[in-house]
Amino acid sequence: QVQLVESGGGLAQPGGSLRLSCVASGFSFSIYVMNWYRQAPGKARELVASITPSGGNTNYADSVKGRFTISRDNGRNTVYLQMNSLKPEDTAVYYCKVTPGTYTYWGQGTQVTVSS
Repeated sequence: QVQLVESGGGLAQPGGSLRLSCVASGFSFSIYVMNWYRQAPGKARELVASITPSGGNTNYADSVKGRFTISRDNGRNTVYLQMNSLKPEDTAVYYCKVTPGTYTYWGQGTQVTVSS
C-alpha cells in the first residue's frame, strides 16, 4: 500500500533552516508529481511546493518563493523540502502528498515551529 513518511520537522528560530524529508513506498515514485502542503492552526491546508517526476520543474507558493527549495531523489524514493530564512508564519504541520491514480495519499505530517 502507498505510504508517505515525513520527518525533519522541529523548532527553529526565525531566520533559521530546516530540511524536511518524505520517504515514499507502495507506488512508482519516479513517475509522479510530488507535493508539499502545510496547515497552520485554524487555517486551511495550502500547497507549498510541487516537483515534476524528473525534478526538472518546480512550483512554489508566493509566500515561500526564494526561501524554500523542493527536490527529489528518485533512487531513494524521497522528496525533500529545504526551508531557509524561516519566519514565524511558516509554523504549521507539513505534509507530503501524491496522487498515483484515482486516489490521493497524504503522509502523517511533521510539525514545524518557528519561534524565538
